[in-house]
Amino acid sequence: MDSMTHQAPGRVAPGGAAYGTVAKWLHWITAGLMLVALPMGFAIQHVKDASKMPFYAIHESAGVTIFVVVLIRIVWKRISPPPPLDPAIPRPMRVAATAVHHALYAMLLIQPLLGFFMTNAFGFPMRGQTAYLFLIDFPKFMDAAPGLAEWLKTFHVIGGWTILVLLVLHIGAVVFHQAIRRDDTLLRMV
Repeated sequence: MDSMTHQAPGRVAPGGAAYGTVAKWLHWITAGLMLVALPMGFAIQHVKDASKMPFYAIHESAGVTIFVVVLIRIVWKRISPPPPLDPAIPRPMRVAATAVHHALYAMLLIQPLLGFFMTNAFGFPMRGQTAYLFLIDFPKFMDAAPGLAEWLKTFHVIGGWTILVLLVLHIGAVVFHQAIRRDDTLLRMV
C-alpha cells in the first residue's frame, strides 16, 4: 500500500510529509509523456506532407496516454490524498499552487479530447499510420467536418500554449521554493 509519509532516508519534506510512491510514479510518468507530447505537437506544424504521420502518431499516443494517466491520478488522489502543504507556506502561495494544479489537471484532460475530436473532424482518426502506439486503431466516430476541425484546432493550439504557461508556473514555483525559500518542497515529489 502506498504510504503518504514515505520518505527517502535522510530527506525531510515540508511538514514532514511526502507524496507516496504511486503518486510520485504517476507524476513523473505524466511529466515524461508531456516531454514527448508538447515538442511533437509544436513540431508537427513545421513538418510537411506524409512525413508528418509518425509525428502525429507519437503526439496523439502520448496525449491519449496522458489522458488515461491523469484519470488514474485523480482516482488515486481520492484513494490516497496528498499530504498537506507546509503550513509555513503563505496562504497566497498555497492558493496559487492549488489553482495551477487544478488548471493543469483540467487541461491535461481537455487537451487530448480536443485533439482526438479534431483529428476525427479532419478525417484522419487514430488509425493506420497514426494508430495508438503505432499498433491500435481507434474507431472512427464521425465523418470529416473541416469547419469544426478548424475550430477544434484553434482551441487545441490555445490549449497547448496554456499547458506550457501552466508548466512554466509549476516548474518556476518548484525552483523558487528550492532555490530561494529553501523549504524543500521539491522533496515531496522525488
